[in-house]
Order: sequence, then C-alpha cells, then structure tokens
Amino acid sequence: MKFIGDKIAIGEVTVEEIAARFGTPVYVYDEQKIRKNFRRVNNAFTKYYPDFKMFYAVKACNNPAIVNILRQEGAGVDAASVNEILLAKHVGLGGENVMFSGNFLSDSDIRQGLESGVIFNLDDISLLPRLLKSGKPEILSFRVNPGYGKSNVGEYVTNAGPNAKFGTHPDKVLDAYRMAREAGIKRFGAHMMTGSCVTDAEYFPFVTGLLMDIIGKTARTLGIDFEFIDLGGGLGIPYKPDESGLDLDTAASLTAKMFRDKAKEYGMKPPQLKMEPARYFVGNAGWIIGRVHSIKESYKKIAGTDVGMNTLARPAMYSSYHHIYVDGKENTPRASIGLCGQLCENTDFWVKERDLPESIAEGDLIVVENAGAYGFGMSYQYNGRLRPAEVLVNESEVTLIRAREDFDDMVRHTFVPSRLKS
Repeated sequence: MKFIGDKIAIGEVTVEEIAARFGTPVYVYDEQKIRKNFRRVNNAFTKYYPDFKMFYAVKACNNPAIVNILRQEGAGVDAASVNEILLAKHVGLGGENVMFSGNFLSDSDIRQGLESGVIFNLDDISLLPRLLKSGKPEILSFRVNPGYGKSNVGEYVTNAGPNAKFGTHPDKVLDAYRMAREAGIKRFGAHMMTGSCVTDAEYFPFVTGLLMDIIGKTARTLGIDFEFIDLGGGLGIPYKPDESGLDLDTAASLTAKMFRDKAKEYGMKPPQLKMEPARYFVGNAGWIIGRVHSIKESYKKIAGTDVGMNTLARPAMYSSYHHIYVDGKENTPRASIGLCGQLCENTDFWVKERDLPESIAEGDLIVVENAGAYGFGMSYQYNGRLRPAEVLVNESEVTLIRAREDFDDMVRHTFVPSRLKS
C-alpha cells in the first residue's frame, strides 16, 4: 500500500478505482508483496541452512489464486483437513509436497488422508492405532508440544504449551515413534507449532532447541533417522504502527545454528529443515476496502461501515488490532471515533475508540490493513450480510479472484419440505 498524493493505492491501483469496479466490502491482495514475502523468508533460511523447504498453511487464506502464487514460488501446502488436501490437489500439488496436519481426526479423515499419499503428521499418539487400522503412510510425523508456546496476538492462538490443544506430550513422544516403527513404518519426520505471530527473533532458536532435545533423544534411543524436522510457522508481522517487525535474518541464523548444533549433539544425520508460515506471506499483503454508510453522534461518535465482524472476525473473536485508514483524509485533523459494521450484534462494534480523521463522512472509503491472513477464510454469512469479493492486484492489473456472494449463495444447498410450502 502507498499514497499517491492523499489517495491510497495498492500496487499501482487506487482503492477508489477498486471500489468503483468491484464494490465494497472487498478483500484486496498484492501479488508482488506475497512473492517478496516468500522470497525474504526463503533467502534468509537457505542462507544459513540450504536444505530448507516451506509449506504454506492454506488455512490463512485459501483462495486458489493465492495458493498458486506460493506454489509458483516453491511452497508446498500445509493442510489441516481433507478439503485442504483437495485444494492442494486442485492447484497441482500432492505427495510429499503436502503435509496433512489435522487434529482430532475422524476415521474418514484418516482414511482419506492415507489415500491421498501425502505426508501424514499425527497430532497425538492416541490417533496411531486408528491410523494403523486403515493402513500405513509412506512417511509419518508426529506433532510435538514442547511445553512452551508464545503469541503476539493473544492467548487464544498460543498453539503450544500446557493450555494448547495441539501436539503430543513430550513424555509420550518416544512411545509414539517406537509404536510406529514396530508397526513397520520406516520413514519419519517431526513437527511442532512454534507459536503465533512471534516477532522476537530469539524465541525461534529457543523453541527449536526444546524440540530438538525431544527428537534428538528419540532418534538416539530408537536409532531412527529423521528425514525432516518441521518448526511450524509463527513468523510474526507487526499489526500496530509502533510495533517492531521480526528481524528475520537473526531468527534464521540463530535457528539454523541451534538446529545444526542439536543434530550434531545427538548424532543425527542432518534432517531437512521445514517451516510452514502463512501470516508472514499473506498477512500484510491483504487489505479490506469498505465504505462509510452512516455517522452516528450519540454517547460517542460512531462511523457505521459495511465492514462487519462477519467480514473480519478477528477483532470480535480475540480483540485483534487492525490499523484503519480513511482514503483522502489521512493528513486532516483527528478525533477519537468508533467504527462498526451493520450486523445486529454489539460485538460488531469492533473499534470502540480509534484516532481517525475528524471529518470522516458518509461515502468515505476505509482501508483495513493486515487483513490477508485469517480474514476472508474466517468470514461468514449473518443477518443476510454475505461474504465479500476478493481481488488480486499485480502492479497495475486487477483481477477478480472470488465473486461476491448474493442471495442465491445464501439459500444454496438448503431444502424446504413440501408440507411447509402450502
């Protein structure tokens, strides 16, 4: 995003042009920024550990156009469900370019995951007996909960540690791999969820050390050669204007050193280092353009927009911050103003107070920043307010990559018994 005079542009296209063409609210992604974000991570880690591979966690933004951008850059897919495996297949990825990391899987999930032929990453030892009833994967990994997690965006998304639902307890990891080996599985990897949106570079080598101690002891005890160790995602972006970003080079160099030193300490053949970022690739490469439809002067001043909690769920779910701009008015006097959507829920009042242009008015366009990750993918229908369109900007080119929902989408797949029609 940039300013052309006082007007906001994404790539070389003003938000005014985008709104006029596609309506509001609308999600907008910058293709070149996604590519640059991927290359920044890839270059940093391969510089210090050449045998490095990334998977894109498609849950963050599952539009096939976005997934294809990252596939072209060399990413595999981290899939949390069978449908995400099918999405990977849809864009031409399969086999060991896909990691299936679902949790609390059904028998159907397990069976379809095995049939897909992808890397199977089990969330817990308790799933292994049910997996073995359906078959044996070519390569098996367990997600390990190393007992520690961190998040810059709230405890609700701290994906490791005692209060997380993810991963195998360290005390059960040895038994998990022993059971798998005794069942005849011969190829192994290991995985963890590092954290969520972490911008502390020194955290990554710390938590890598925790995992490598657990896996190193397992490798030494069982004589297993681990083909890969997946450190998960967790590479953070700043959401607030005064926040510092992640020092990626420091994170990569320290993590690679810890990874290499621990492998040597436990006599491990150096495994491939994998990661599965998502937010770092797409988070700051996505925006929502919305329009102000009403200004209410009541107990406080509230700007009513068409960007509601059904459009962007994160603020209502866990009080996440997203910076907001008003097109054409960023250099004007400011005041404390609230901002809400159009839903019949007070949780839709998702910005209670924010320093915004005092002259904000009906018809103004707002731009919500850092909406590329966990934005559209968590949107939903409510109150007859439907999911927005998605568009992709590539420099001066703008392409519709998902149509706006309409009434037909609201009633699609519903059925009314004939007795109710009379």
